[in-house]
Amino acid sequence: MLRNDLVAYLDEFLGVTTFRDYCPNGLQVEGRDHVDVIVTGVTASIALLEAATAAGADAVLVHHGYFWKGEDARITGLRRRRIAALLVHDINLFAFHLPLDAHPEVGNNAMLARHLDLELEGRFGEQDIGAYGRLRTPGPLKEFASRVATALSRPPVVIGEPDRMVRRVAWCTGAAQSYFGEAVALGVDAYLTGEASEPAYHLARESGVAFIGAGHHATERYGVQALGDHLAARFGLEHRFIDIPNPI
Repeated sequence: MLRNDLVAYLDEFLGVTTFRDYCPNGLQVEGRDHVDVIVTGVTASIALLEAATAAGADAVLVHHGYFWKGEDARITGLRRRRIAALLVHDINLFAFHLPLDAHPEVGNNAMLARHLDLELEGRFGEQDIGAYGRLRTPGPLKEFASRVATALSRPPVVIGEPDRMVRRVAWCTGAAQSYFGEAVALGVDAYLTGEASEPAYHLARESGVAFIGAGHHATERYGVQALGDHLAARFGLEHRFIDIPNPI
């Protein structure tokens, strides 16, 4: 399909203009006019770009792209190397940050809920990025933590009493540990996000609400895959997700 048609569809489908974000969402680096093969991944690292090139990608679609607010804007060093890899091979780079976190169908939070059997009740946090709801099958924290480990293929950081019953959960993928206080105020039994910070330990102990840090990369693998599958089904594109392992 034509690149510009894909740009227009993604911008509308993900509601890009409704978000205030820390980076530009949508087409970040322009490549060839036609897109037939899409490679998706979490972060536009050089390792992903090299793998996408080898896979014959016309476009790379990621959650973490480039041009973040507050960064040095000069195209030097590693930034030059990454952008050059795209330009030399005429590959388009699409990146969607908060719009991909929040999307109700293919978003990171929606997909995490699907994998953990969570039923959405509402949203909270900055621009309603976070979510909260019920476990369809309640159980002790140790069982829910085991479910998280299985779904994300890595053991999470868990702060809380293993036998505490978990019925209601708040969650937000990525680096959303700062939402923990808001999650506590919702009256949930546990809060799940990607990263952990030092204050989370004390808040969990003092509030009685369990904290689960399941990995930034690990919690944000499913949304971009779902978006790639959606595009493949709708437009007949070839889609391949390439996971570049990241322990953080």
